[in-house]
Amino acid sequence: MKLKLVILFIFIPLLAFTQQDPEFSQYNSALSFFNPASAGSKDKICLNALQRQQWVGFKGAPSTSYFSADGPFRLFGASHGAGISILNDKYGFNTDLGINLQYAYRIEIGSGKLGIGFGAGILNKALSPEWNIPAGLGDVIGDPHIPQNKESRVVFDLGLGIFYRTDNIFMGISATHLNQARIKYANATPYLVRHYYATAGYNLQLSNPAFEIMPYFVLKSDGRSNLVYLNTTVRYNKRFWCGVSYRTGDAIVGMVGAELFDGVRIAYSYDFITSKMGNYSDGSHELTIGYCFDFSVYKSPQKYKSIRFL
Repeated sequence: MKLKLVILFIFIPLLAFTQQDPEFSQYNSALSFFNPASAGSKDKICLNALQRQQWVGFKGAPSTSYFSADGPFRLFGASHGAGISILNDKYGFNTDLGINLQYAYRIEIGSGKLGIGFGAGILNKALSPEWNIPAGLGDVIGDPHIPQNKESRVVFDLGLGIFYRTDNIFMGISATHLNQARIKYANATPYLVRHYYATAGYNLQLSNPAFEIMPYFVLKSDGRSNLVYLNTTVRYNKRFWCGVSYRTGDAIVGMVGAELFDGVRIAYSYDFITSKMGNYSDGSHELTIGYCFDFSVYKSPQKYKSIRFL
């Protein structure tokens, strides 16, 4: 138990002051979180819900809930995308609740569309410290840089990105926490570290038309540390899929998914932890549910004549 507490005290500050953004295993279900320019890129109204339980069995481990909705629209003869996302992320003493709006201006380039977008929202960061200090760790209660009481602060948060998608290719680069907002707690003033993302993927149709392979990667960096996520998914009949992923220095991920009926899909992934955290947890679980449907915003108005005048 003492060893777990020591690891927790070491790890939670790393989360708070370096890579603060939550981790995902199914990045394609959370595109708008790290790249607002992806809003409306599927030319459909899309709803996504995600629940992640990281490092099951480890006290204070991250638990992340995420919901997003986005879609395309036309205004003044131009193509646009808009979306909203809600994040609830708990880890250690911290609870982050964020609401973000996304907008993308979309330009036709080649066989696809390039989105240039930004996200703006608020993030509530709350602390609820509960100290249980094992003998021999010293007196942390008297440390002016250690939070003693419950605190809650709200900050303004900005993001920026570009995203390009065709029927078979997608790619994008983006940054979150662009303004690096400062959180003014009573005993400390940490700030939201800017994170950078690059992602790309491709749908490869096999000789058997029922099968396709969909590899993609994500590069995530906060300027201090880098994380690379590699994924390969095989999809059958565009309705069933399974895949394997590797997150550098952290985990090997297995996932399965299916489209239950038209537009509704569900997927599950499990992280086999390869880092030392694997010695103290039973892996990580992630469940996503999504629904995309066509909307008639792009259809031309239909004109009908009364049969009386035919």
